[in-house]
Amino acid sequence: MSENNLKILLVDDEIDILEFISYNLEKEGYTVYTAKNGVEAIKQAEKHQPHLIILDVMMPEMDGIAACEEIRKIPSLNNTVIAFLTARGEDYSQIAGFEAGADDYIAKPVRPKVLISRVKALLKRTGESTTQAAHPEDSSTVSIGNLVIDKERYLIRLGDNEMVLPRKEFELLSLLVSKPGKVFTREEIYSTVWGENVVVGDRTIDVHIRKLREKIGNDHIKTLKGIGYKYVE
Repeated sequence: MSENNLKILLVDDEIDILEFISYNLEKEGYTVYTAKNGVEAIKQAEKHQPHLIILDVMMPEMDGIAACEEIRKIPSLNNTVIAFLTARGEDYSQIAGFEAGADDYIAKPVRPKVLISRVKALLKRTGESTTQAAHPEDSSTVSIGNLVIDKERYLIRLGDNEMVLPRKEFELLSLLVSKPGKVFTREEIYSTVWGENVVVGDRTIDVHIRKLREKIGNDHIKTLKGIGYKYVE
């Protein structure tokens, strides 16, 4: 998919930042939509179905964290990549962002070349299922015990309960389930689920594992301290 076909929604309450980043992204051939707060962001995201949303954290009416959580509830936006762009660098902000379903975290001010590089890395596998690319032999539906993974709809069934998972949670679970009992190292998980060129915080995997355990129970995903994680039936 070329840059000319890719849509980006940029959300920030500072007009000069919207104009500056929009200019640089449009110069690269991306179609850019803008919003000034979280409420606008949700409306624009539903309307335009962007491939990437770059979202500020501190905004009026609805902040970026709340907006991200709401966007992640919209099934048609499951494949949309979300990156926070904010001046706040505290660990709390990063953890809260990843808990809300963000894929990456970009600190501002950011140089145009750095931003474009990050955007290209984030969009590199847009339109693909990461786990399907990594495991082309897998069918669209995988069953293990009472867990069913529907890769086409980014949906899981656990017994009688159906759940739509945020994209990265879904891809992480799909990776672990692809080889039950195998220990996936943190490096393998980062590379397969987030991509080698995407920079994410040290606690990103931990946050996503905790969210998965909250949804499917604590018994199936085991931690091997200092190594990684595995899925057991």
